Amino acid sequence: VFKFADKHRGAYSNSLRSAVCPFYCDVNGYQDELLWGAAWLHKASRRREYREYIVRNEEVLGAGDSINEFGWDNKHAGINVLISKEVLMGKANYFKSFQQNADNFICSLLPGVSNPNVQYSPGGLIFKAGASNMQHVTSLSFLLLAYSNYLSHSNKIIHCGQQSASASTLRHLAKRQVDYILGDNPLRMSYMVGYGSKFPLRIHHRGSSLPSVKAHPSHIGCKDGSRYFNSPNPNPNLLVGAVVGGPNSSDAFPDSRPFFQESEPTTYINAPLVGLLAYFWAHPNL
Repeated sequence: VFKFADKHRGAYSNSLRSAVCPFYCDVNGYQDELLWGAAWLHKASRRREYREYIVRNEEVLGAGDSINEFGWDNKHAGINVLISKEVLMGKANYFKSFQQNADNFICSLLPGVSNPNVQYSPGGLIFKAGASNMQHVTSLSFLLLAYSNYLSHSNKIIHCGQQSASASTLRHLAKRQVDYILGDNPLRMSYMVGYGSKFPLRIHHRGSSLPSVKAHPSHIGCKDGSRYFNSPNPNPNLLVGAVVGGPNSSDAFPDSRPFFQESEPTTYINAPLVGLLAYFWAHPNL
């Protein structure tokens, strides 16, 4: 699959077009996915060809671009964090530039460091402009936690101008984000449906907002859901465990289906959070 993708380079949405656009077009290009794939293949196989591919294509495929992005459409920060582990463990100095990129990424996330792409809400939540902010919170926090483990095992710290960041610094920052998601925030609201005494009730999710077959056995047409979508009533079906897009940069949350950027749950919000929750469950005293 990797060889096929490398030989026939291009964005998947150029072929699928209307099947994935406008919501899931490839905005950031295919280049990062090739490096991401090569990095994992190198980690799994230790084959020289993948190491050489990464080194040879580092600049061509833009390893240093968008260093504080990580998500379904952009793997840059993840690439640098993943590859930097070998440098921190003293195994691969030929990947040194990836570690430098990873350090810069971590520095861009530290509170108090001026960065136009990453801000913090008054309540302490990581905030990046664009849709569904919680995807950034969970994915970037996952990388913070991963890098903290690398630093801990290598007994190193990161220097960010006048500041420095230790493994403990990164772990506490990641945990602060998880605590915020689960209710330690100005609204005292958990952004995970079904968790805690206060959580989103009107999430932007068709299966959650439409009545169940038991409650409404007759057919609901494709265009007949508007009255449920626009209803002020809570969703009849709790999508337990789903995490929504979350509050805005001022910690305000409308809890309204039409505000999909705040109220829509996604798999790419929950997926990194699973790793974070698993780690902090296993290390309750951190």
